[in-house]
Amino acid sequence: MVLYRWQDQDAKRLVEAAGDDPADQDLALRVYTSRIIGQDPELVMHGGGNTSVKTRRKTLLGETIDVLHVKGSGWDLGTIEAPGLPGVQMQPLMALRSLGSLSDEDMVNVQRQNLIDSTGPNPSVETLLHAYLPHKFVDHTHATAMLALANLPDVEAVTKEIFGDRVALVPYIMPGFALAKAAADVYDANPDIEGMLLVNHGHFTFHEDGKKSYDLMIEHVNAVEAWFEKKLAANPATCVQLPALPMTPEQVLPTLRGLIGAANAEHTGNRDGAMPVMDVRNGPNIEVFMGRTDLDALSQRGVATPDHVIRTKGKPLVLTHADLAKGSDGIKAKLDGFISDYKAYFDRQVPRFDGQKTMLNPTPNLAWIPGLGLIGIGANAKAASIAADIGVQNLQVREWGEAAGGFFPIEEADLFDMEYWSLEQAKLGKGKPPKLTGSIVLVTGGAGAIGLATAKAFAKEGANIFLVDRDEDALAKALKQLGSGHGGVTCDLTAQGGATNAIDACLDRFGGLDILVSNAGAAWSGPMAEMSDETLRGSFELNFFSHHKLAQSAIKVMRDQGRGGQILLNVSKQAVNPGKGFGAYGLPKATSLFLVKQLALELGGEGIRVNGINADRIRSRLLTDDFIAERSNARGLDEASYMAGNLLQREVEAHHVGEAFVMLASSHRTTAHILTVDGGNIEASLR
Repeated sequence: MVLYRWQDQDAKRLVEAAGDDPADQDLALRVYTSRIIGQDPELVMHGGGNTSVKTRRKTLLGETIDVLHVKGSGWDLGTIEAPGLPGVQMQPLMALRSLGSLSDEDMVNVQRQNLIDSTGPNPSVETLLHAYLPHKFVDHTHATAMLALANLPDVEAVTKEIFGDRVALVPYIMPGFALAKAAADVYDANPDIEGMLLVNHGHFTFHEDGKKSYDLMIEHVNAVEAWFEKKLAANPATCVQLPALPMTPEQVLPTLRGLIGAANAEHTGNRDGAMPVMDVRNGPNIEVFMGRTDLDALSQRGVATPDHVIRTKGKPLVLTHADLAKGSDGIKAKLDGFISDYKAYFDRQVPRFDGQKTMLNPTPNLAWIPGLGLIGIGANAKAASIAADIGVQNLQVREWGEAAGGFFPIEEADLFDMEYWSLEQAKLGKGKPPKLTGSIVLVTGGAGAIGLATAKAFAKEGANIFLVDRDEDALAKALKQLGSGHGGVTCDLTAQGGATNAIDACLDRFGGLDILVSNAGAAWSGPMAEMSDETLRGSFELNFFSHHKLAQSAIKVMRDQGRGGQILLNVSKQAVNPGKGFGAYGLPKATSLFLVKQLALELGGEGIRVNGINADRIRSRLLTDDFIAERSNARGLDEASYMAGNLLQREVEAHHVGEAFVMLASSHRTTAHILTVDGGNIEASLR
């Protein structure tokens, strides 16, 4: 059941903070109720749904006018602020109702012309529907239970059974002017209703009181959910026990990712284009659903509400046990079939528009893989997560619907109209993405100074980061600094299987790997004449063998993807300019430098580039404050002079190393290269 989130004290606090203006108080209450709706994924998710409030405001000339504050494009209800509910003058909107038709372009233009703040966002495409309902507060959601109801074949009878005459039905019409007029007509014919169900679309409640409109929303949704739970108990689905996968998830995910990346490259003509990011969802409910005997039929049905199509496409790619038993060839055959079907769908529908549509990317945004789970697929981690969230909701809608008569969403032509509607595509945003968007970057030693600075540098360019560090607390703090869309795992890379576990964890999080930054390291010191085997071997385990093992695991993933990749090692100036007493550190580092060259030699033909960074005197867990003080005192220098002891006479910082790693990653025709980041050190220079 949907959680009831209204708290009188929270609502009161927000309204009081708005000041004495009644209109601002109305807007503050609308912000509060919008947030408690938006924070529940059972009601709306990822920008879905919209809310409004009608109020009165004074113009600059002193005239009092009716104003509709409605959710603006690009805002999420769960985090909305007052500017996300732009005010629109009501009178011009109401006058439009007398028209017989109105184009989308003219509708948007009129709405923008009548904003009370010209800098505000575009009002929702459903602004007119909110305007034409007479109530002060109007709430519109895509609640899971209501979507299941809205897609039943006998939706009218069931709605009547649950609500009597309290909720009216509006037949499916694409959002915009026509839907607004139809909904207004339904209300005019049924003025005593407290809500409306838009068939194949969603749910509205409304009231003069904001709390009451919210209460009705929760009451309606929970009533429908309770009805479905009874049906589900009486009509359980037929499921089978899924056999073990013939391929491991660590094989399936990078293989699928690489094949989709290749198909994307063919579609765009960009050979070096990024592969997609994946978001894997599994668990008992998903596992049971994937075992349904009618899985293939359900995959072809469409989406629970029309605007889902821009996130998930009309149907998922389904990879069965039989497909995976054929390895990459089986996956490719199924993907090729999906792409062919999408192109045929486009060719069937585009003649209605005189060819004035350009086909979108024909690859899937969602995959169902029995035995593995549901996979969201997107240009970056956020897009993949949105696809996965919506995909999971669609599973629930299908499950409930099939237990109560069936899941029957909009037809293909309506689906195409939504997918290729300019006002829907505008929700995805425009502009050139950062250059590393879609790239998955694994950074070891990720919670240290250099590792975190490197992660931030890659994230700034749009990459999705996966941090590996043995310090759990430090890792959690580092991930918090990076923000959402990234991941990590605590791991000792010197332990048996540590490198494989780190790579597998990255695959579980993002579905693949593009760039490995093998950065973890620590310094052992002491004269070689007295060096114990234990000390030297310990240094080699971390400073050489962990890099080699990580490279081996990364290479396997990159080969499965078939799209090249890059391995970057943090080598150190000790590899070419050893320091007295640092042999235990310098020897494995020198070996790592050779590893860069050897791997580059062996992997160049596969498009896998291997490069390294030689950095020096970077404040880090290796070069601590105590170490710096000791070294500077030994040389009779102050700390600043010691740290700036290079040709440029400037301290080199961790972010400079991170920027250098990004530069190497972006140098598509560079391999077997060692880049120095030390401010200039002739003894450590390679050429």
